[in-house]
Amino acid sequence: MSEYTEHTPGGASVGLVEKRFFTFAVPPHPLDVDSGRSLGPVTLAYETYGKLDEQATNAVLVLHALTGDSHAAGHYDATDAKPGWWDIMIGPGKPIDTDRYFVICSNVIGGCMGSTGPSSIDPSTGKPYGLTFPVITIADMVRAQKELVEHLGIKKLLCAIGGSMGGMQVLEWAVRYPDMVRAAVPLATTTKHSALAIAFNEVARQAIMADPKWNCGDYYEGDKPGHGLAVARMIGHITYLSDEAMRQKFDRRLQDRCEISFAFDVADFQVESYLRYQGQKFVDRFDANSFLYVTKAADYFNLEAAHGEGSAVAAFAKARCRFLVASFSSDWLYPTYQSRAMVQAMKKNGLDVSFVEIEAKWGHDAFLLPNARLSGMIDRFLDRAAVDAAKEAKEAGHAL
Repeated sequence: MSEYTEHTPGGASVGLVEKRFFTFAVPPHPLDVDSGRSLGPVTLAYETYGKLDEQATNAVLVLHALTGDSHAAGHYDATDAKPGWWDIMIGPGKPIDTDRYFVICSNVIGGCMGSTGPSSIDPSTGKPYGLTFPVITIADMVRAQKELVEHLGIKKLLCAIGGSMGGMQVLEWAVRYPDMVRAAVPLATTTKHSALAIAFNEVARQAIMADPKWNCGDYYEGDKPGHGLAVARMIGHITYLSDEAMRQKFDRRLQDRCEISFAFDVADFQVESYLRYQGQKFVDRFDANSFLYVTKAADYFNLEAAHGEGSAVAAFAKARCRFLVASFSSDWLYPTYQSRAMVQAMKKNGLDVSFVEIEAKWGHDAFLLPNARLSGMIDRFLDRAAVDAAKEAKEAGHAL
């Protein structure tokens, strides 16, 4: 996921928000993870917007992409230059309307934005975990989110929604906890990484590990591997865009010069300058080890292997919710054929599925940018889910 959009078209802001923390899995009851190890205590950083209704039926869980965090909307203080990463979607009068819905977004475990990850202090040593932190999976992230959702008094989510790695979490929620999800919106995502996606992630990880300052993951008392992490970010950022977006944004235009320099230590082209800027900006906010962990979790994700013995149809047989699946025409990281395959598997199980391929030139990152068609579909989809939830609550009340 690249840097989120800075402008917020339409609707009002949720205003000032606060990052909160939830701690669970305190020994002797740690969180067991897929790698065969256990972890505890575990802290999740999270934010909420809107108000939970009396029946706790209006909760929408927003899942962030690879390098996102819990700050999905609003501002921490009046000096914030940017709102949360999905402020275009979340707020009063927006598609995820905080006048109607109680919105939750948490930072994943393995991350570095307040949730327990490799940069967190290992209570057994008093030092950062580093590579002693257990390798985690998308399923582990979802297990931790379930603890938070239940802590907030929610038995069933109105909707789980997210793009990219967030979409993987949506799919995991739908099949792992089918009785806890009424509706699901996986955007620009896949049921498993292609060899191409794994390859880009591996090159990015190697860039970090080749930095001498990485020091086998033990760099917290010294200089961090900034160059390796910046290169990793540059690699990832290329995959988030498209050929057309790159051509329109940069083409072969030179950066602050009229002629090429015939040198390697300067950025001749605008696209070079842009990537260097994005790489350095990323170093200032993200942990290199966390990048290793979250990319590995995304690479390991394989919904059909984990839940259907290799069959997507068998995996989605566990789901009970309705789906809105959206892909983007210029997304070559998770191309539309992958979304179509999951939709076919859903339909073979008789699930209620809506699917749209949205024409967008900005590549994979299009789900983060303003799009009237996507906004309208999410708005109507959530409204339909809310109407059904209210109807079921009313019928349940009459039955008592």
